[in-house]
Amino acid sequence: MKAVLSLFMIFSLLSVDIQAQDFSDLDKSPMDVAIIRNDDSSPMARVIYSRPKMRGREIFGELVPYSKVWRTGANEATELRIYNDMTIGGQTIPAGTYSLYTIPEKTEWTLILNKARNQWGAYEYDDSKDLLRIKAPARKAAAPIEDFSIAFQPIENGTNLLIGWENTFIEVPLQNAE
Repeated sequence: MKAVLSLFMIFSLLSVDIQAQDFSDLDKSPMDVAIIRNDDSSPMARVIYSRPKMRGREIFGELVPYSKVWRTGANEATELRIYNDMTIGGQTIPAGTYSLYTIPEKTEWTLILNKARNQWGAYEYDDSKDLLRIKAPARKAAAPIEDFSIAFQPIENGTNLLIGWENTFIEVPLQNAE
């Protein structure tokens, strides 16, 4: 009886139509996160953003127009969380979570921290909620950056926030407030 039951189970399993999962609706600009920690391993800053690809397109001046507020990535506006008060562009910014927007130009970008959160793109951007606006020189990347990228680079008493895509990047120092 056990042999017949086992044989029946094997044939049943073999007759099951096994199909691969279909993940065709995956986001074309996947979400990513970058985080930097203090020497004691506590978090210093975190950024959550979506990463569009170049895909042979001209980015700055075309896909991302010059002189207009950009969500700094794709989908939702990029979110920057700082865990302790930090000095950015000479201004002390309180610990908290902010939307990070930029205004790209050929030679410099304006980096914006805005108090509004959970924004889709820059469609409802409200400059009256800006906490910070600073300029950062636009630099030429050593190699093309296919996927839009944000990273942190440790520096003394803080971090550089690096934002880059195509052939351009900016670097913004974030210093621990004293």
